[in-house]
Amino acid sequence: MSFESVSAVVPAAGVGRRMASDIPKQYLPLAGSTVIEQTLAKLLSIPAINVIVVAVSADDGDWQQLPLAHHPKVKTVIGGAERAHSVLAALEYLKSAGGAGQVLVHDAARPCVRVADVQRLLDSCGDGGGILAAPVSDTLKKSGVDGGIENTVPRQNLWAAFTPQMFELHALHQALQGALQAGFEITDEASAMEWAGKTPQLVEGHRDNIKITRPEDLLLADLILSQQLTKG
Repeated sequence: MSFESVSAVVPAAGVGRRMASDIPKQYLPLAGSTVIEQTLAKLLSIPAINVIVVAVSADDGDWQQLPLAHHPKVKTVIGGAERAHSVLAALEYLKSAGGAGQVLVHDAARPCVRVADVQRLLDSCGDGGGILAAPVSDTLKKSGVDGGIENTVPRQNLWAAFTPQMFELHALHQALQGALQAGFEITDEASAMEWAGKTPQLVEGHRDNIKITRPEDLLLADLILSQQLTKG
């Protein structure tokens, strides 16, 4: 199933403490612009996306300085203390504006997502929604309290979750709101939908859809973007 028009939400209120930088990671320089500009450029190149709502922190002094902050398809809301609160604020904005249908939630710090993978997500998921992901290839170890290996975790049927994650706007809003009220730990949008009893679909994407978390990730993202540009 393919959706002719969808909304996108980009939570960008975090500071990225593991980057060891005074600048929030979404504003770090990357391939001639910034991380968030690279991310938004990917989303803006997808014709099906009619609006992108970016959730920033209340004291963000960098966002409005970027040209893309004033793009006609880009809207801004104030996010919250946690990712789920920021996504919820963006969903409430969309609802108040009469929004409906499907919404893509994508990390501001995933600038290397491939447009073709996003399109595959749009084409593959029905009303139950789904996420981009990839089967786990590394051997997984569970640590004990002393830092030693407690056991090896079988990796069969295990997937690493990426973004975008796509769900029906009102269903996602209800799931996030309910999970927060119940004190459930929300690790991503799919976890909230699972809490609500839904079974999101796994859509395989490329492993180069990395999330910039640590300083070395920025160098890797620069290389990936350069290769993507070269290969078209």
